[in-house]
Amino acid sequence: MSKSESKPESKPEPGKKPKSLAKPQSGDNRRGAIAGLIIALVILGVGWWLARDLTAASKMQDCLMSGRTNCNVIEPAR
Repeated sequence: MSKSESKPESKPEPGKKPKSLAKPQSGDNRRGAIAGLIIALVILGVGWWLARDLTAASKMQDCLMSGRTNCNVIEPAR
């Protein structure tokens, strides 16, 4: 391809703004961000619950593996 066949770049004239693409609606952007935040919070909550549950199971297994027989937690009466 020679230089004469290449397309010339269109530059805006001085003092004029270049044409921009259509701007998406701001409501759609916020809706997606809020949905992402809710999903992240749900994942965080499930992870926190799972970590607590696994920690409790690990403590119970450690107690049982040490040979103790009183590993159940006894909560005081309210």
